[in-house]
Amino acid sequence: MSTAYLEVPTILDRPEQRFPLDLGVRIPRIRDLLRNATYNQWNPATDVDWDALHPEDFTEEQRLGARYYWSRRAWSEYGAISESPTLQIRYCVGKFAPDMQLYFTLRSQEESRHAEACYRMAEKLGGYFEAPAKTEYQGAVATHGVRRAALDPDASLESTIAALVCAAEEIAFDVFRHLVDITPNPVARQICKFIMRDEVRHCAFGWHFINSRLPHMTPTEIENMRQAVITMIEKVELNGYHSAWLAPASPSTEVEMAHDRKAWEAGLGAIVEELEMPVFAASLARIRTEMKNAWGIDIPMFRHHKYATEI
Repeated sequence: MSTAYLEVPTILDRPEQRFPLDLGVRIPRIRDLLRNATYNQWNPATDVDWDALHPEDFTEEQRLGARYYWSRRAWSEYGAISESPTLQIRYCVGKFAPDMQLYFTLRSQEESRHAEACYRMAEKLGGYFEAPAKTEYQGAVATHGVRRAALDPDASLESTIAALVCAAEEIAFDVFRHLVDITPNPVARQICKFIMRDEVRHCAFGWHFINSRLPHMTPTEIENMRQAVITMIEKVELNGYHSAWLAPASPSTEVEMAHDRKAWEAGLGAIVEELEMPVFAASLARIRTEMKNAWGIDIPMFRHHKYATEI
């Protein structure tokens, strides 16, 4: 689990410096993550055992459901593909350690591999979809401007990393870990394992970075970071970005949920409401606890129409 990396580094010198140039020395695990990412690259075309996937074993409805599900997974990666180079530029302009700057070259490649693997899965099952079955659902898979913060010089890098990585990617990690546990199809499970392995590194980087920056942040900056996390959870995650059943109730949401159920019944991936509800609630609880313990910030409880109590 990504929580294994939650060790607050000690910043020994120049605490007043806004962008310490020796962070790579003070945070050795960042270099470890960089090396790990370098040594554990994978190729969606050759490292996934596509020969083990037999589309003819599934009904047309099951294949259709899985095609929509894996297409949607690919969509969720597209924003991240553009986000990583932007963040790399900000790390370069801010004169952060070379390890941090270089890390985002590998992160961009990893997000691209995630998208390609999901796209290939949809294609193997009959064809990738470029949009939801109903256009009304598109708002659920949008980030509602949150990713634009990576391009906004007025949005702090700490707030952006906390929201996009320490909140959203932590949830993504839990989603894929759950998928690995419940997905019997070997190819679908293999893709989920590859993505989960990369997400562990992404999350670890985010926590190390924020832990290193915290001593240099003002109370206002810490509060802005807290608000960015809240916005990400309220406007994106609880809007159905990673899980269709969390999207606002509508006929289009019901269509997507029905596709997910068909894919889940076939063992081709996807998640269903009754199984993921406790997983999602536990993910929020874990993030809330870790941010309180590591950063001293309070993330509130949230309300959602699918839950009888606050989560």
